[in-house]
Amino acid sequence: MRTVLNILNFVLGGFFTTLAWLFATLVSIVLIFTLPLTRSCWEITRLSFLPFGNEAIHVDELYPEKRNVLLSGGGTLLNIFWFIFFGWWLCLSHIVTGIVQCLTVIGIPVGLANFKIAAIALWPVGRRVVSVELAQQAREASASRLRNSGRIR
Repeated sequence: MRTVLNILNFVLGGFFTTLAWLFATLVSIVLIFTLPLTRSCWEITRLSFLPFGNEAIHVDELYPEKRNVLLSGGGTLLNIFWFIFFGWWLCLSHIVTGIVQCLTVIGIPVGLANFKIAAIALWPVGRRVVSVELAQQAREASASRLRNSGRIR
C-alpha cells in the first residue's frame, strides 16, 4: 500500500515538491554559508519523494545520548536562517500541492502527507528521515526513559 501511495504522490504533484527540495539542496551546497543546511535539505527531499513509510524525527529523540545544548542552540539559529531563505516558500509549495491533491478523493491521503511535510519544511534542521517503524521504536524508548525518570506517570 505504501508503494501505491508513494507513486500516487509522485504523479499528483510530489514530483514538483521533490524538485523544489532538490533545488534548495543544490542552492545550500552552492552558497557556502548555507552548507550546514544541506543535510536537512537532503533528508526532507527523501521525505518529499517517499512520504509513506518514512517519517521525520528529531535527532534528540533518535539519539538521546548525543543531546547537546550547544548544538540545540545552533540548530535553532539555523532554523531561523532556514525559515527566512528557504522554509516559507517550500512550506507554501507543500500547502498548495496538498490543497490541489485534496480536491480529488483519491488524492486526500497524499494531500494530508504534504500538509505534514509543510510543517516540517518550516523548521527542518535537526530532523532525520527514518522508517515509520524506527521512529515508533525511538518514541517508545523515549517515553520509557521519561517514565523511568519519574517525569511521566
